Amino acid sequence: MAARKAGGQKAKKQTLRFVLDCSVLVADSLMIMDDFEKFLTDRIKVNGKQGALADVVTLTRDADKVYVASEIPFSKRYLKYLTKKYLKKNNLRDFFHVIATNKQTYQIRYFKIAQEAPEGAEE
Repeated sequence: MAARKAGGQKAKKQTLRFVLDCSVLVADSLMIMDDFEKFLTDRIKVNGKQGALADVVTLTRDADKVYVASEIPFSKRYLKYLTKKYLKKNNLRDFFHVIATNKQTYQIRYFKIAQEAPEGAEE
């Protein structure tokens, strides 16, 4: 058998795209999107350096969502970690949690709390 020659094709750069949906917090006026975007920009590490996104990670936002696009390997779990850190910093972690709604999206939602029945209505 003859050895195969590698084709001269280069691997395509795959852009990873993630969405952080903060619509619940924005609707209740508990989050300022400018602050959250700045927090992510300052805290995301690229090659071990904070705040040095160097055009390989881009952050954009609209009224209630933050979009993250990365040309380098980037963990969606890292975005969840940073989002939880932001919630803790603003004392919102006790009321909200971060849930994956699909493969590229996280959404911040209220915790579901079951209400107890009144004590006089046990029977």
